[in-house]
Amino acid sequence: MSSDDSTNAPSTGDSASSEITSTGGTPTAAGRREAVREKAQQVQVRQSRARMVRSAAWITGAVVVVAAVAIVVGMTVGRAASKPQLSPDGTDHDGFVVTSISSAGSGAVTSPDDATPSAAAEATPTPSTTASTAAPVQIHVYVDYLSPSAREWQLANESNLSSWVAEGAATLTYHPVAMLTAKSNGTKYSLRAASAAACVATYAPASFFQFNSDLLKRQPAVDSDGFSDKDLADIASANGTGDEPKKLRECIETETYASWAKAATERAVAGIEGTDALSLTGNAMVLVNGQAYQGEMTDPAEFSQFVLTSASGKSAKNQTPTPTPTPSVTP
Repeated sequence: MSSDDSTNAPSTGDSASSEITSTGGTPTAAGRREAVREKAQQVQVRQSRARMVRSAAWITGAVVVVAAVAIVVGMTVGRAASKPQLSPDGTDHDGFVVTSISSAGSGAVTSPDDATPSAAAEATPTPSTTASTAAPVQIHVYVDYLSPSAREWQLANESNLSSWVAEGAATLTYHPVAMLTAKSNGTKYSLRAASAAACVATYAPASFFQFNSDLLKRQPAVDSDGFSDKDLADIASANGTGDEPKKLRECIETETYASWAKAATERAVAGIEGTDALSLTGNAMVLVNGQAYQGEMTDPAEFSQFVLTSASGKSAKNQTPTPTPTPSVTP
């Protein structure tokens, strides 16, 4: 290349400048594209930073919420663990022994048919003849207050039960259970009624038999709402409130022993202590000396005969046979 050619050829820097600006200083198309790309990169950087800030804020907030929930759950579990399981007073294997019957059905609202004992009940023999020589017959009643068969049995045998307990011929224990809890339109009447019975047994034990009978005589229909907690408290008050009426009402209206009633029902379904592998399978069950009554629930004569048979069997088991003298041989 000659020196003239070298002098006339443009330099590299001049070439780049010609791509960016024209002679008049106006940006060329290539320069504008470069500026747009640079601005877009700056926008992307700013957006990325904003996203990082928002993500950090979300993560921080989530951590705070999780920590708060963990604290609340921990406090709730702690309170539940520290709260003692409430159980009614005076229970005997989840049952309540009737020790006094002032007058059957006192304070209860009954129909004329309920108040008049049947002829069969009046003529039914009692196990009192064995009371002086044998231990009292043990009668255990598993009662669901929504069970029609439980109502039938109570109405049929109430008069005899009162006599037997008064004479000391039998011990009577009621076990409130809640087998029909799902049969009251979601109000859990069976469970609430069993809890109410436990409240009466705790705060007004002398009125328990009357309250038990009254609930069965007033029994709501299956698949109905049943009585409210206030209604149950009113029925308890009508039958006797004991020495602490406010505590009795509060106990019933707050369903204090509902958890106990549920657990007691589950224990009875799993197996009844003191029996030969018996368990609660229905919503009404009556045991006499550990044997399940299988007869007609509405027949007091049949049940009374079952009680007498059980009493005789127990008496025979308790008796010690007297040795017979060996006769002497006469020469």
